[in-house]
Amino acid sequence: MKKKTLYLGLKFGEQNGKILLKMFPKGVKIMNIKYIEIQELLRSRADLQARLNLMPYDGTPEIKERGDGKYLYVRKRIAGKLTSTYVGIYNEELYNLLLRNAREIREIRKELRHIEKKLADAGYTEDQLSVDIINNISFARANMKINIYDQAILEGVATSFPQTEEIIDNGKVSGMTATDVQKILNLKYAWEFILDKDVIASTSDYYILSHIAKIVNEGFFPEGGRIRGIPVKIGGSSYVPPLPIESDVKDRIQEITKENIDVIDVAIKLCLYCMKTQIFLDGNKRASIIFANHYLISHGGGILVIPEKEVPEFKSLLVRYYEGENISIISNFMKNKCWKNYL
Repeated sequence: MKKKTLYLGLKFGEQNGKILLKMFPKGVKIMNIKYIEIQELLRSRADLQARLNLMPYDGTPEIKERGDGKYLYVRKRIAGKLTSTYVGIYNEELYNLLLRNAREIREIRKELRHIEKKLADAGYTEDQLSVDIINNISFARANMKINIYDQAILEGVATSFPQTEEIIDNGKVSGMTATDVQKILNLKYAWEFILDKDVIASTSDYYILSHIAKIVNEGFFPEGGRIRGIPVKIGGSSYVPPLPIESDVKDRIQEITKENIDVIDVAIKLCLYCMKTQIFLDGNKRASIIFANHYLISHGGGILVIPEKEVPEFKSLLVRYYEGENISIISNFMKNKCWKNYL
């Protein structure tokens, strides 16, 4: 499968110092826009939408009395009809949680409306994703829990699949450290981010990678998406990655995405380059895998995750790759053992 663009995406060029937007396939519509601003707005919108999707309750809390008991519900209007959803037996803590939840949802929706207005003012119009990409997003969502579990195992998180499911569904679980729970939640948020339709329609570039790194490092580093500025060592390897230079990283990512090779080969090269470069202070394997999946899914190419049973061999091959072994060895392993194509 040769690299190809399967979606009706945005293609940008530059003329007289101004960035141009071309919309396809309905003729060619060119307008001057603020590309960087639009990219940032789209990332912010995706973040907010992901937060909204993760809210456990959507509606105004209400208390109903039945007999001697008091019960909590959330009230919401759907398609013009007022609905009421049962939450649980009344207690003050749960009621206050529902109030905070409703307040946060209102704030998120207010921010979303503000972003939509700014996007419209900037001349942004949305394109439609192809059926291939929509199906690939659904495939990734269906496999998201096992993907997160496998990534957690790669990171050395002491978890079982049922525990991972419980954390993803409910945000907590007993018998695990707060650090491990946070890592799993961050992986969930990062996957939610890249599976947003606006993010999928965006170019797989340094800015997307940085935002993914920021999410996976949330709660551990205040600026987890900032390029590394101090030396690091890699456990179990003699390889010492040099300090990354932002302009070089941007150029190399762009070079890889433009190579005329199969989309899975591009995704693997992106993943391995970002891991070996150690672009960020921490979370490089997590961010690299999710970034590679952003590229792969945006081209309808399936998903790429190291399964639990393949982790020991992958780690061994990764060290050998860091220390100079030809990339083809680990690349072939990843293509054969770690790639799931939904087609």
